[in-house]
Order: sequence, then structure tokens, then C-alpha cells
Amino acid sequence: MSFFIETSWGSMNKYGEELCGDKVEIIRHEDDSALLVLSDGMGSGVKANILASLTSKIIATMVSAGAAMNDVVETIASTLPVCREREVAYSTFTMMQVDADGGAYLVEFDNPSLILLRQGKHTYIPWEERTIYGKRVREAHVQLELGDIAVTFSDGVIHAGVGMLLNLGWQHEEVVAFLEERHTPEDTAADVQHRLLTQCGDLYQGHNGDDTTVAVLRVCEPRPCCVMVGPPVHPEDDEDVVNDLLSCPGIKVICGGTTSQIVSKRLNAELEIDLDYISPDIPPIAHMAGIDLVTEGVVTLGKTLEILERYAAVRDTAILQEKRDGAYLLAETLASKCTSVRFIVGRALNPAHQNPDMPISLSIKLRLVKDIAKCLSSMGKRTQLRYC
Repeated sequence: MSFFIETSWGSMNKYGEELCGDKVEIIRHEDDSALLVLSDGMGSGVKANILASLTSKIIATMVSAGAAMNDVVETIASTLPVCREREVAYSTFTMMQVDADGGAYLVEFDNPSLILLRQGKHTYIPWEERTIYGKRVREAHVQLELGDIAVTFSDGVIHAGVGMLLNLGWQHEEVVAFLEERHTPEDTAADVQHRLLTQCGDLYQGHNGDDTTVAVLRVCEPRPCCVMVGPPVHPEDDEDVVNDLLSCPGIKVICGGTTSQIVSKRLNAELEIDLDYISPDIPPIAHMAGIDLVTEGVVTLGKTLEILERYAAVRDTAILQEKRDGAYLLAETLASKCTSVRFIVGRALNPAHQNPDMPISLSIKLRLVKDIAKCLSSMGKRTQLRYC
């Protein structure tokens, strides 16, 4: 079975620092494999940011190109700038390389040990240690299963609470217990990441003693979504475009009044406006048999983009559920209910947009869809755009 490798990460800077000394690099390949690297530079601020950025980029680039870990570690050791004060170049890292079938290659160097949750419980990882270019590195090859969640983090997590609520900080065992206790079968990678990072922020009480980063990888089933936005330029293409939408597996969404009328006619299905939830800003949604969500067009898309950008910044699913209008429903569908999104974008001019009292151009709609796709890609989702 081919899996989708879902990822999410977030960071909090050390109190008083403008730059984070941790860095996460994620690369996705055409074969649906994914590579995640979390690096923690020595110290904090600019120096740590440079060390972590170089480390994560070198690892991601070389491993993606097929380089052996021996060569990767040697390159890091000989490339990193040396700190004048300590006369060493030091950056810890964790790497997770996962194939679409769940086969995983895990590597750690001096980072807190990653936590693998299987059915919500901490699972043993068969680590093996070896010395590479003078550095003791841990490696493991494991077969991940559907629903597995791998959590890695910088040492800012286990330092959370030092000198405050907890004199010795939050120990690794306590992080494991926290993840197990809060686990639910519906958790996404973003849910786990945000939950753990928020807990760290609470323990630090707003005065983070160290850069704190959490990165989460989750193995899940592919959940595709297809969104039709606007009618095609040529009316004779209506049937072909609607058939394209209907043939897509997974979730089906329509954005736009004219578009929904075209699909309604093709399906011979009644379009029912939903007046149960009225918003002063967003037009109401509608219901149609065979379609999961029907919304208005440009106004809804504009608000959806705002919501998605807010969500992408912190990965808190509560943002997606603040309201139940069409924009929030669409944002929630795209952000948390699917793993890939295909947009079918019609380029026909909407007669309503020619009204001088409603100066909305076709270019705005196209830009909104493109920006939404870009935002979703930044969350690790595959996106595709078809213009018609």
C-alpha cells in the first residue's frame, strides 16, 4: 500500500532573539517519499541559525542525491564555520527519510531521541551506534505502519520549565507521557506538533530559555481533494470539465455560483442554498448530491486564503473552526481533511464582475487560487492546477 507522509513543524525563538537557532528542512520527492531534517545550532541567535541552516540544507541535499551518511557527516564537519569563542563547529541533527511504503531510515546526532507512537503508545526503535568522522551517530531502519507518528524536537523542549515550574526541566520520559496521554486517533501531524509546542510555551511562561522546535511526521492514507473554480472559457467544454471533477477520487468541492449551476445541470441534481448559518461577510454555502462542499467564488476564496495563512503560521486547528461559514469550511477541508488538492480553474469571465460597482477581475481569482495552492504546498500537501 502506498502511504502519504504528512509533516508539520513549528518553532519558538529563545527569549530576546530575533532568529531561531533551530532549522527544519523538508523535501518531498515525486515517488511520494519524504525527507525531514531538524538541526539545532550551538548557542542561539545568528550563529546558531547559520549552523543549523547549513547543517539541515547539506543533509537534505546530499541524502536526496543518494549520498551515504559517512559522506554527509564528513561534509558537515568540514563545512561548518568554527565558533571563535568555543573554537568548534557544532550542530546537532535528526533525520527521517521515509518511503511511500513506510520504510524509514532514521539518523540522530546529539538531539533528544525521537519518539515513535504506534496506536498512541511509545514504540521501541532498534538504534545502532557508530562513529563517523569522530562523531557518535545513531541509526535505525524501521518499517512504519499506517497511523504511526514520529516526533522529533530540539533540546529546547526538554529544557522547558527549567528554573520555573520545573527545576530540572521537562524530561524525555515526561514528553513521552504527555504525547501518549493526549493522543487521539484523529490526530494529524499538525495537531501533535502544535500541542507539544504549546505545552512548551506554557512551561516557559513566555520566557523561552532556549530555541524550541518540534517536527512531526505521520503515516496516513492519501486523501485527495478536487476543487472546481469557475466555468471554462468555452461553454462546449463544460461537460468535459465537470466529468473531470466527478472522476476525481476523494473530496469534491465547487467554488462559484455559475460553476455550481453547470455541475447541477450535468448531474441533474438540485442545488439547495443553506441558510442555517448566515455570515455578514461570506455568502452562504449550498448543498448538492454528489458534491461535498459548494461555496461562492472570489469572496470566499479571498477569506479562505487569509484563514489558511493564519493556520500555516501556527498549525492550530482551532483557527479552522472559529466559524462555520463557507470560507472556514473550505479552509478546514483543504488544510486538515485532505493530503493533496487538484484545482480545476475556469478562465471564463463572470458577467457579474463586469459591474463597475463590483470591480473584481478574473486575474484576482486566478491569483487567489495560485496563492492558496502555494500556501497548501508549504504545509506539505501536493497541489496541481488545471486551467480551462
